[in-house]
Amino acid sequence: MAKKYLITGGAGFIGSNYAARLIERGEIVTVYDNLSRTGTIRNLEWLRSEYGNDSFQFFQSDIRDANTLEMAAKNKDVIVHLAGQVAVTTSVINPREDFEINALGTFNVLEAARKTGQQPVVIYASTNKVYGGMEQVRVAEGDAAYYYQDYPLGIAETHPLDFHSPYGCSKGAGDQYVRDYARIYQLPTVVMRQSCIYGTRQFGIEDQGWVAWFVIAALTGKPISIYGNGKQVRDVLFVDDLLNAYDAAINNINTSAGEVFNVGGGPKNTMSIWVEFSQFLSDLAGRPIPVSYHPWRPGDQKIYVSDIRKANAVLGWTPHIDVKNGLLRLFQWATEHQYLFSAEN
Repeated sequence: MAKKYLITGGAGFIGSNYAARLIERGEIVTVYDNLSRTGTIRNLEWLRSEYGNDSFQFFQSDIRDANTLEMAAKNKDVIVHLAGQVAVTTSVINPREDFEINALGTFNVLEAARKTGQQPVVIYASTNKVYGGMEQVRVAEGDAAYYYQDYPLGIAETHPLDFHSPYGCSKGAGDQYVRDYARIYQLPTVVMRQSCIYGTRQFGIEDQGWVAWFVIAALTGKPISIYGNGKQVRDVLFVDDLLNAYDAAINNINTSAGEVFNVGGGPKNTMSIWVEFSQFLSDLAGRPIPVSYHPWRPGDQKIYVSDIRKANAVLGWTPHIDVKNGLLRLFQWATEHQYLFSAEN
């Protein structure tokens, strides 16, 4: 029997990919998005052209609008909460707006779910930024990348939280609210602390979606800025693998409810943000890619790698798309759709 899904931020990168997957398998989908992010209008148009105007319901609204959110949440079986303010730098410039979108907005989503009286599953897209700068973790510097001295399998969910930056605070507040609604109201919620997610239909910008941004900038000749020395390491996860994790959590909600999962590429899918990535990108583009270097940004982790063993043990989930194949897919998609990157939305 088809489930009824509400996706906040459903016209974004992850949201539109998930909406497409759900529509294709016959689920009943509601997309909720204020269309403020670059690329959301194009993603919405793509969903409509690919699947038809009647294939999903659409609410153009903000998660700060509690009344509209409650209306959209009625009778839903699953709410996937992806909407949010996504850039650390933006949060530093405008911390109040960041708080209202990420902390209050997530509270609104939880209340909308609770008030349905139907205990819908709630999936929350959290972030590795809830672990802060992790200054206490011993890090060594290699020729091309930083590496952990004591965590060869990455950072686990039991690692101490440290909400560094307004963005870390607002996302962390949402993270903990989502956990607590499972304890206090028995709402079946799942927190996904996501690492760097990349893939098709990602209209990356300098402050967010760096993998896609570097690819787009390289193809269109836009300047690329590196903050720090470019040896910062991230584990990267292709969007299809992330959506598999969502599906696994929903399908195993009896064991996943109230849990927190680190969801990323893990130790097998890492790269330094420029020293290693630049070689791969240069090979694909067929030329060297120029960059400029700038000072480190506040709260930037020298390395973050997810320990994904819990997701494997509880959900039976593991990434299937490795870095090389994932980046090749993204590069091919961006090459075929260069015309999209000149539009404003």
